Amino acid sequence: MGLAWQQGPLGLQSAGHFLTPEPLPRLLFVEPLRRRMRVRLGDAWIADSEDVVLLHEPGRYPVAYFPHRDVSPGVLAEEGRVTEHADLGPVRWFSARSPTRDVTRAAWQYASLPDHAAVLAGRVAFAWRAMDAFYEEDERIVGHAADFYHRIDIRSTSRHLLVRDGKRVVADTVRPTALYESGFAPRWYVPRDDVDDTALRPSDRRTFCPYKGLASYYRIGDHPSAAWSYPDAWAEVERVRNYVSFEPDKVEVYLDGTRLHLEPGQSVIAHGVDRGLDADEILRHTTV
Repeated sequence: MGLAWQQGPLGLQSAGHFLTPEPLPRLLFVEPLRRRMRVRLGDAWIADSEDVVLLHEPGRYPVAYFPHRDVSPGVLAEEGRVTEHADLGPVRWFSARSPTRDVTRAAWQYASLPDHAAVLAGRVAFAWRAMDAFYEEDERIVGHAADFYHRIDIRSTSRHLLVRDGKRVVADTVRPTALYESGFAPRWYVPRDDVDDTALRPSDRRTFCPYKGLASYYRIGDHPSAAWSYPDAWAEVERVRNYVSFEPDKVEVYLDGTRLHLEPGQSVIAHGVDRGLDADEILRHTTV
C-alpha cells in the first residue's frame, strides 16, 4: 500500500475515512523524490535526474516524472497516440530508443495541464515494464517507484495459531510472527519446526513483493496456493525468512480459537503502466 494505492487514505478502497461531513473528491498528490533516479533501456542510461517528482493518484503506485532536460537527446519519439486522463487532460505517448532496444508506449507526458498541476509541465514518465531497470543512485529498485508511505512492522507473539486442512493439523504454534504491512490485514508466519512439511506440496508459482522479495507457494490437499514462504527474504524482513504463512480462504486458520477470514481489498494487480509486480523483473534481469 501507499498513499493512494490499496487501502491507503487517498486510495479507491481506503480502510479508514476522513472526518469530514462530505466524502473527499478524488485527490492527486505530488511531491519531490529528493533522490537521484536513473532509467536504463538496453545498454544505455536514458534518463538521469536529481529533480524527479512523484505523482500519487488513486489506484496507482507512485509514478516518477523526469524533467525533459534530464532525458537523453534523441531517446523519445512521439507516437501520435493521445489518451485522456480524467484529471490532468490529454496524454501524449512516446516510443523510446537506445542503441540496442526500441520500445513502444514507453513514456508519456501531459499535453495541456490545468494550472493547479503545473508542477508536471515539461516532465515525462516512463512505463515501468517497458524499461529494463530503474535505479536510485547505484542501487536498483524493482516493482515500482519508491513509496514513502509503505512500511512493514514485524512483531513476535505467544498467541496460539492453528492451521487445519479438514481433520489434518498443518501447523500448530504458540510462537507465530505477525507481519503488519501498510494497507493489508496482518499476516501470520509460522516457524518451519511448527509446520507439518509433509502437508506442503511445492508449486511452480512465484510472486514478487518489492518489500519482501520472491515468494514460493505450496498446495495443501486440494487447495492451490494455500501457503507461501520467502526462502530468501530481503534483509528488511529477515525475521520471516523461510517461515510459512497460510491463506485463510484456502485452509482453516485459527488465532486463539477464532477462525480468520480473508479480508476484502487484499488482492494485488501485478501489471500496470506504473508497476511490474511479478517475478519476471527479478528472475530475468538480475544482472541488469
